[in-house]
Amino acid sequence: MKQLLILLFMMGFLASFAQLPNTFVAKNQATAPNYSLESNWAALPFREDAADIIPNNEVWISDSLKDVDVFYIHPTIYASNKADTWNADLNNTKLNDDVDKRPVKYQASPFNKTARVYAPRYRQGHLDLYNDTTQLRLDVLNFAYQDVKKAFEYYLKNYNNDRPIIIASHSQGTTHSRRLIKEFFDTPEAKANLVCAYIVGFAVYPSEYKYLTPCENEEETNCYVTWSSFKNGYEYPDVNGDFLVGNISVNPISWKRDTLWAKSKTSVLLNIPSGKKYKVEARIKNDLLWVKTKLPFMVFVKNLHFVDYNLFWYNIRENVALRTKKFLEK
Repeated sequence: MKQLLILLFMMGFLASFAQLPNTFVAKNQATAPNYSLESNWAALPFREDAADIIPNNEVWISDSLKDVDVFYIHPTIYASNKADTWNADLNNTKLNDDVDKRPVKYQASPFNKTARVYAPRYRQGHLDLYNDTTQLRLDVLNFAYQDVKKAFEYYLKNYNNDRPIIIASHSQGTTHSRRLIKEFFDTPEAKANLVCAYIVGFAVYPSEYKYLTPCENEEETNCYVTWSSFKNGYEYPDVNGDFLVGNISVNPISWKRDTLWAKSKTSVLLNIPSGKKYKVEARIKNDLLWVKTKLPFMVFVKNLHFVDYNLFWYNIRENVALRTKKFLEK
């Protein structure tokens, strides 16, 4: 049980019981980040950081040889019981370090074989906001999104140089990426520069977009993929307008939207470089991704949200390379 709790905390999924204010006041939050400072980025190309981890059987490919970029938005792991503001302070070095060692390490790294990785820090909303169903939740998330948008605009102006883009995210990060791709890619001209958006672990609805559509196969580009992982047979309840499950899923093994089982041996737990690969099967059922897995500590866990990326780490890595190849060919 201790090891399971460590895993849950590592992935930023444990609930907290912080005594936060009953209202959201923007002026009481921490100072906005300056994205010209490298310290306000969890990952950047041409430097060593947590997103650079690779398997032992691979050789690092120089960022100078990569033709596309990935802009990755991490989930919240701001869950301190001592928190007194709804949005995190980027001067919190321990929280920054935890972001790097947990989500950035396991979720941004699948993209590093193919893409230059950009991962901004942002004033992430406290985990407790998901216990709220009022305007407060929206205010906290809107406040965090302004940082993400500002970081992306800085990236476009200073780093992109008209390179093709991949968007990647998880959980609260996907709350922001859903909005980001709508604002920046939901036109015929703009989506032509989007290789793919991997917007994972949060509800997505195709009706949100006019031109962007879910991918139909492993090679399609200018589209998005999304899933939320649950143990096989689990019927996820829709409580208070739930936020994890929308009405679209793409199977991250077959990269299709059908209901057939797909099999893989590509799950990882904690040790990406030399860790054991675990078998995993997945199918889509009622817009959920049902999973059969041998991943340790998952026997009694029905909601696999905190391992949405770990379960399919190698599948994502291979698919990013394939979609990028197809994108560049056309």
